[in-house]
Parts: sequence; C-alpha cells; structure tokens
Amino acid sequence: MPTLSLPDWLNRDLGFLFAGRGLRSLTQGYLAIIAPLYLAELHYSAVQIGLLFTAGSAVSAVLAALIGVLADRYGRKLFLVILALLTAVGGVVFAASGAFLVLLVAGAVSTVGRGGGAGSGGAWGPYYAAEQALLAEHSADESRTAIFGAISFIGVLTGAVGSLMAGLPSLLHATSGTTEITGDRILFLITVLFGVAMAVVMLPVHETREVRRPVAHDTPKARHHLQPGTIRMILKFMVTNTANGLGYGLLGPILVYWFYRRYGVGSGGLAELFFVINLATAPSYLFAARLARRLGAVNTVTLTRGVSVVILAVLPLMPTFFLAAVVYTVRMVTSTLGNPIRQSYLMGVIPREDRATAAGLSNLPSQVFASFGPTMAGYMIQDLSLNLPIEVAAVFQALNTVLYFGFFRHIRPPEESVPHATAPAPQPAASRQSSVRD
Repeated sequence: MPTLSLPDWLNRDLGFLFAGRGLRSLTQGYLAIIAPLYLAELHYSAVQIGLLFTAGSAVSAVLAALIGVLADRYGRKLFLVILALLTAVGGVVFAASGAFLVLLVAGAVSTVGRGGGAGSGGAWGPYYAAEQALLAEHSADESRTAIFGAISFIGVLTGAVGSLMAGLPSLLHATSGTTEITGDRILFLITVLFGVAMAVVMLPVHETREVRRPVAHDTPKARHHLQPGTIRMILKFMVTNTANGLGYGLLGPILVYWFYRRYGVGSGGLAELFFVINLATAPSYLFAARLARRLGAVNTVTLTRGVSVVILAVLPLMPTFFLAAVVYTVRMVTSTLGNPIRQSYLMGVIPREDRATAAGLSNLPSQVFASFGPTMAGYMIQDLSLNLPIEVAAVFQALNTVLYFGFFRHIRPPEESVPHATAPAPQPAASRQSSVRD
C-alpha cells in the first residue's frame, strides 16, 4: 500500500513559516471581501472607501521597504511577529469602532482589507521582505524554488477557504436574523485570534542573522552598507517592478468593477470566480520548480509572463462572462506560475545578509505605483473607454517582461550556475560573514 512521504527539503522551521502563510492568506481571503462591504454598510461613500484602501497601499509600501532594511539588521522574525500582532489590533479596532478616521488609521497600519488578490498565495504586503528572506535561509539552493512554490500553494488553498468564510455574515443574517454588520464584526474578532496565532507560530522559527566580517577600511557604520553588487541588482528589480506596479494597479480593485460594468455580474458570481481561480492556480505553484529546472528561472518567468500578457490583451474581446471568466482564469494560472520563481530568483542572486533589504526595496516601486492605479483606471473608464485600463495594463506588463529578460538573462542563480575549469573556486560563505544564532 503506497504511503504519503514528505519532501526531503521540509524541515521544522519551514513548517512554521508555512503555517504562518496559511493563516495570513486565510484572513486576507475574507477581509478583502468584507472590509469594503462593512464600510459600505456604515454608509461611507465610494470615495471614502477608496481613500482607506489607497492609504493602506501607501503605508504598506513604506512598511515593506522599511522592514526590509531593518529586518536585515535586527532580525526578520521580530517583524513578522509585530505585523501579525498589528493584524490582531486591526481586527479589534474594526470590530469596535465605526469612526472613519479611526478605521483609516487602523486599516492602513494593519493592512486589514488588503490582499494580493485571487491566486496570489498571500505573497503581498509588508510581510513580504522578512518572510522571503527567512524562507531562503532555511532552503538549499536546489530546492528553494520548490519551497517558494509550496508555500504559495498553501496560500492559495487557504485563501480559497477564506473567501468562503466571507459568506458568514450573509449566512447568519439568513438563519438568525442578525445584521450583516454584526456578522462582519464577528469575523473581525476572529481575525484577532488569527493574528495572535500568526505571531505564536513565528516564535519557534530559528533565525541566523548575518554579520559581515569587517575589512581594513570598514567603519562600524559602514559594515551595514549594502554591497555594490546588491545595489545594482536592486536598481534593476526596481525598474522592472515599476512597470509591473503600474500594470497591476490598473487591474487590482478596478477589475471587479470592470466585470460588473462589462457583463453585469454581481458579487456572487465574482466570489465564485475568485474561488475557482484560487483552486486553479494552486497546482501551478507546485509545477513551477520543475519548469524552472528545465528552462531556467529567467526564461520561465519571461515565457509565462509573456503568455499571460497576450491573454490579458484579448480579455475585453470576450462576448460573455463565462468566456471572460475562462480566459481570466487561464491568464491567472500562467501569470502565477512565475511568481515563486521570481521570488526565489531574487533570493538566489542576492547575498544572504542583504536579502530582506533587497526584497523590501525592490518591490517598493511596485507597491507605490500600484496605489495610483485605481485612480488612473477610474478616470479611463469614466472619461475614455471601459476596456482601456486592461489594455494599458497589458502594455505595462509587456514592458515589465521585456525589461526583466533584458536585465537578468545573463545572471544565473546558484542552482543554475555551472562551474568552469578556468573559473576561480568561490569562497565559502563562512569566509565572507559570520553568524549569530537567535
């Protein structure tokens, strides 16, 4: 009788990190749905709701960059615990208060109601930089992409469950007569428990803080500076992610509105679509590592992103919601296939001691420019063309694909590097840095 065996790369620390991602994706799955509905039920305007989420995007971008820099100095686990507790605090505030300014501040700091969207696997927000660096620390080079795919696989499955939990307020209203607002507040209180749980599962994770050995010209302050090679790589990622952020921002929250305007589909149909997308994208995360080994990381990212751009460009041509849903699902499957590969690649080409900083800074332009997208898309839809935001988003993502291939096609991560006989042997990590165990 066949037995289920765990992968060789799975270890205790990765298990806790996987649990943290699962809990976070679960909460993002329902908060992204109930938070805007809760504000609408409190009779806030569309402008106020948009302002709250714009503030959340902006603060999240700043936190991601700041945490990336600080986590490499003071420890990545610390900030994951702090952010988890902020989520719990946000749940308390949303459950207890209806004041707009209070909710604005709480939503921005705790990122309540913000998420990576269907198929994202929870890889979004200020958690990103610290979590990516910790994952890479507990991964061997040859298994790193598989690990990044596996944690995203867990994220999309738990995110799908979270999207179903968003139906709890309606269910309570139908069965017991409670108001929708009461049901929303119950879920916010549940978020408090999940936030505390996210913090608790991070505590046992071991962390190695990299401390560079000083050289003769180093000063105590200079030892914390990024290496020149790291700075060049970060700048390249920042340029490519600027184009990606502009494209993603045009699609994010506005895409739901576009489906509504284009096909007249309501929240029920869209909830079902996003649930299906989460399930459909899950296997692609597990397949990503195999494809990267066959084609190479940069080639795989370029291919999958290029295909997804073409599919996105034809989406507005679909005559019915069913066909559009099928096309969009296929687009998300091809797009998300490259996500863990891109994340793993960044960690592979950046020195260990700079990883959280690189993750935070390289994704800063993406999150900043994505926050402008909803306003730009709203103007296009209102004054120019309903389909224009999608077509412009496809152009920006095509530019991202070209830039990514142009910048990184000759830069291989360690697992793809082939030593040559004439090449000098690389120095072991111990000769470049020493470690302090938490």
